[in-house]
Amino acid sequence: MSEPLPDNVRPRTAATKLIFESGSPGRSAFIWPEEEKVPDAIPSSLMRREIGGFPELGELETLRHFTRLSQKNFSIESQFYPLGSCTMKYNPKINEVIARFPGFAQVHPLAPSDLLQGALALLFGMERMLAEISGMEHVSLQPSAGAQGELTGLMLIRACLTERGNPRKKIIVPDTAHGTNPASSTLCGYEVVQISSNDRGVIDAATLAAAMNEDVAAVMITNPNTLGLFETDIEAITERVHSRGGMVYLDGANLNALMGIAKPGHMGVDVLHMNLHKTFSTPHGGGGPGAGPIAVRNHLAEYLPVPRIVAAGNRFELQEDSPKSIGRVRSFFGNFGVIARAYAYILALGGEGLEDVSRMALLNANYIRKKLEKTYHLAYNEPCMHECIFTDRLQQRNGVSTLDIAKRLLDYGYHPPTIYFPLVVSGALMIEPTETETVETLDGFVEAMVAIAQEAKNNPQLVKSAPHTTPVKRLDEARAARKPVLRWESQS
Repeated sequence: MSEPLPDNVRPRTAATKLIFESGSPGRSAFIWPEEEKVPDAIPSSLMRREIGGFPELGELETLRHFTRLSQKNFSIESQFYPLGSCTMKYNPKINEVIARFPGFAQVHPLAPSDLLQGALALLFGMERMLAEISGMEHVSLQPSAGAQGELTGLMLIRACLTERGNPRKKIIVPDTAHGTNPASSTLCGYEVVQISSNDRGVIDAATLAAAMNEDVAAVMITNPNTLGLFETDIEAITERVHSRGGMVYLDGANLNALMGIAKPGHMGVDVLHMNLHKTFSTPHGGGGPGAGPIAVRNHLAEYLPVPRIVAAGNRFELQEDSPKSIGRVRSFFGNFGVIARAYAYILALGGEGLEDVSRMALLNANYIRKKLEKTYHLAYNEPCMHECIFTDRLQQRNGVSTLDIAKRLLDYGYHPPTIYFPLVVSGALMIEPTETETVETLDGFVEAMVAIAQEAKNNPQLVKSAPHTTPVKRLDEARAARKPVLRWESQS
């Protein structure tokens, strides 16, 4: 055993005092000193006196290891990431700095409101800004995901209709709506009725009117829809739904195409959710963190989750007394760190900046659409909104599928777009460039897509066996689905 640590570097507390024992080369073990008493609060059966084979690595080796791992991954910071429907746009670093301010990152959620005035001011301001952007009257920041926002919105509708004495049983969901809409409806206890879009990829008002009756509580509409198209009959649709006593839920996940240009509240919408982790540039992926605030019209306000943040003079208070509220849908006030990031994003851009974001997102998507319309089959040959959808119809003539094209894009250094979604388009390639990409980046992506189309024609096997340059090559996805390996095991 090595000599004890010198007094000037000895840990100050007994709980952290460790003696280092050399082991095999590159290995070592940490051992509790014999005189160290194991804390009484931890049963001795759960304690171990040493960690055998504990690695001994210098900072440089550790740094290189994790850097190499990160370089094997695709990310928005290293490559173009045109993941349609998900809006994987750049997250400004200033937002990360602001979210880490000690007054935000270290505030305790159970602190009394007197000590939360700064945080409450931010939350209150965020509610008012989202209300202005959406054209609605009231906002709740509680839902921590788009799907949770959907469920919350439907719970508000159910509570309101129940109080009116007619809770109803059904939700109409178009085939161009977001995929979580049917699940949210079912979780809320409704029966889902699907209607088909027309040959232009949008909802036909007459078709919806035929499906609308006194059993329908609401219609869930995604606008722009998952085909990247604007629902041009939205006002006629909301009027017909309201005339039959129903409500309109707008899935606002694609608000990145509308903010600053059009307001859902002006279209007759009763409730919508907004994805901060898409439209407002906060982190997205890996299961979170996310935020899906909901905005409502006045007739649904009294059912919103509690606590509500209210202004009382120059102060802010938490209001729990709301007899008709559906209650909490999440602990505390929502995903505060994400809300702080989005708050900074909105303040930095302002109204004109948000409009510029939407217009650039539309321009970039239509730029790619026009550049590739002669190389790949367009699902709908008309101007799109924030994303455009191609199919593999032309490449299928040579046995090359959408999956093959996506895998080959990895060899060109681009993350693939969303594939095989929406389900109403066979062999879909959903491309969303967002507003943050330059024309040079878009041109490079277009060149790669054109090159892959040429390879599919002249050397289809090259595409079908891709990727060739990534650390992990083509996987047997069918086998992985049937015989998944659910835990890591050493192969030595």
